[in-house]
Amino acid sequence: MPATGHEGHSHQADQDQGHAGHDHATGTLRTGGSGHGYGYEADGRKTGDRKVAAADSPTFQKVTLNDRPGEPMDLAVLPNSDVLHTTRAGVIWRNDARTGVNSVVGKIDVYNHDEEGLQSIALDPNFSMKKNNWVYLYYSPPLKTPKDDPATLSINEGDAPLEGKPWQFKKYKGYIQLSKFKYANGKVWNGTERKIMQVPVDRGICCHVGGDIVFDSAGNLLLATGDDSNPFESDGFAPLDERAMRNPAFDAQRTAANTNDLRGKILRIKPKAGAKAGYTIPKGNLFKKGTPKTKPQIYAMGLRNPFRIEINPRTDDLYVADYSPDANTADPKRGPAGHGKWAVIDKPSNYGWPYCATRRLPYNDYNFATEKSGKKFNCKAPVNTSVHNTGLRKLPPVVQPEIWYTYPKSKQFPLLGEGGISPMAGPAYQYDKRTEKQKQPVAWPRRFSGTPLLYEWSRDWVRGVNVKRNGVALQKVIAGIVTDNPMDMEFGPDGALYILEYGDGYFAENPDAQLSRVDFLGGSPNRSPKPKISADPVNGKKPLKVQFSSKGTKDPDGDKLRYKWDFNGDGKFDATGRNPVHTYKKNGLFRATLTVTDVGGKHRGRHASADIDVLVGNQAPVLEFVTPTPEDTFEFGDVVQYEVKVTDDQPVDCNDVTVTYILGHATHGHPQSTAGGCTGSLRTTVPGGHDPATDDLSAVFVAQYSDGRQAGSAEVRLQPSGSN
Repeated sequence: MPATGHEGHSHQADQDQGHAGHDHATGTLRTGGSGHGYGYEADGRKTGDRKVAAADSPTFQKVTLNDRPGEPMDLAVLPNSDVLHTTRAGVIWRNDARTGVNSVVGKIDVYNHDEEGLQSIALDPNFSMKKNNWVYLYYSPPLKTPKDDPATLSINEGDAPLEGKPWQFKKYKGYIQLSKFKYANGKVWNGTERKIMQVPVDRGICCHVGGDIVFDSAGNLLLATGDDSNPFESDGFAPLDERAMRNPAFDAQRTAANTNDLRGKILRIKPKAGAKAGYTIPKGNLFKKGTPKTKPQIYAMGLRNPFRIEINPRTDDLYVADYSPDANTADPKRGPAGHGKWAVIDKPSNYGWPYCATRRLPYNDYNFATEKSGKKFNCKAPVNTSVHNTGLRKLPPVVQPEIWYTYPKSKQFPLLGEGGISPMAGPAYQYDKRTEKQKQPVAWPRRFSGTPLLYEWSRDWVRGVNVKRNGVALQKVIAGIVTDNPMDMEFGPDGALYILEYGDGYFAENPDAQLSRVDFLGGSPNRSPKPKISADPVNGKKPLKVQFSSKGTKDPDGDKLRYKWDFNGDGKFDATGRNPVHTYKKNGLFRATLTVTDVGGKHRGRHASADIDVLVGNQAPVLEFVTPTPEDTFEFGDVVQYEVKVTDDQPVDCNDVTVTYILGHATHGHPQSTAGGCTGSLRTTVPGGHDPATDDLSAVFVAQYSDGRQAGSAEVRLQPSGSN
């Protein structure tokens, strides 16, 4: 996946979504019924997909808010419907709900080897701009972790050794920081940081750092953490490698199954109020404070990569989605095929990883030294005997999730479809009658209230989950709207659904990445306009005279439109009219925004925006791979030599060039290693459990460079020898 450790990348779009032709303006549709009946689980609970009548098909519209969001990671909607969202590189963006202008409001220095960086953002539960303006961030600080030295072409010092001795692994020990910062005057202020908690991590090696943040009704913070374990040399099954010389990151028993470790868990703490740092431990977690060999912060354990969690604010039910390993089929000597899970957690629990995929699907105790399989683990009473375990040996029994599924179509849950396995826990809508009084109503209707959403990063769909005593039922939601690798979702105070989409691509700003809003329009819809923007020229020396155009802009209902322009991204409108001219007198990169407002129709005032960059003075560097080229082939395990050419109007410093190797799988991938310099080498990963000839695997190299003002990138993808 993106920076998250998404497994199961067999990308298949929901047929309902018309995936071709992604429009970065707006799109209107109607939801459709599933037509599926019910099934039964092995233990007799009723499950399946709810039949939705045609009359129960409301009209929605998707409005793009930011179609150039960087590499998007997480979002938070403010009380005034402004949206903050993060990128893995450490940038915090804001979309201004009033003007439509997108601007950078914060930057955090981060360590970003493999999947680390800036992960999540959340608002304080009592957030208000006047009294409580704290926002929470979960990020990887740079620390003193080794980095690649561009002068040593054959060695990447940033990669942790796969084999070695404890002292060699120790220098790659780090942590991910949970902190709160003040958001004031349109900025996240780094100097206001209050550190709350640190979660240990083994750096220099992939994968699974998780990192989602939610708050319950009592103000307790719940943080999802990944198992921080390498999944690529376990044949797609459980990583249980305890060999003495092996990097401990190949053993998930040290984290997810360790009662004395914070990784592979849901942590539950109470941050101290106001400007105080730190936290306290609330009652009701899995282990009572003071219990030997346990961490009192743990609320749920046995999780692999719970990348997205959400909470029902009225019931405090926690919704958790957990990612799947890569095994396509079961092996009686190793264990089950990969399974994704979605669970409702209302009490402390153990979900079994890496011993059990579900309560009824145990793995075998496999010995990586002898390559022999042992007995299957006991999911009713699992025992952690790993040499890396620092916690209790006897673990709580494994709890069954509400939804579980593998690669083919599920008999229990046919609406899940088939393909890759990347479940994401979405929010539960909370209907508020006051939203009906909005001048431009966008709130979802009452019938969705209390229904949590489940969405799929690989399969590109959204489902509503009806949780009942005897099981769950699924229904299609916004079934005609494109959700291209949905990364995060949140309902805003206006009752609309805000979505952050990653798009198809590799650890960069992908063409289809965007921040969007899905509005409910009601029985007599008045839709938002569809703005288009262009500029000529888009770069040059000052003074630069630019002709702007709104050609192609239209209103779906044919209503009259008002045009406003912000030429420099400061949130203040500078001109009106369809095609204004503006002269830039200073150097810089300016994001010019066109905001178009509907001044006719039943709900006049609906608006949408589009923007374009104008570069004055310093030009963006242009990067090109001299070697390798797309025509080159390789075999996994090879060391690939690279050379990057940088063309810029500023002096080029090759020490600031980075090249990242990504294990590509279809249109997505996992970052494995980062090297520095215009020339260097990167060792490709051997992906255990995959057949490079049939699984659409590749080696992707992404070069990036910034001259301090502008940035550029280049990408090359290599096919392994013998691939189709």
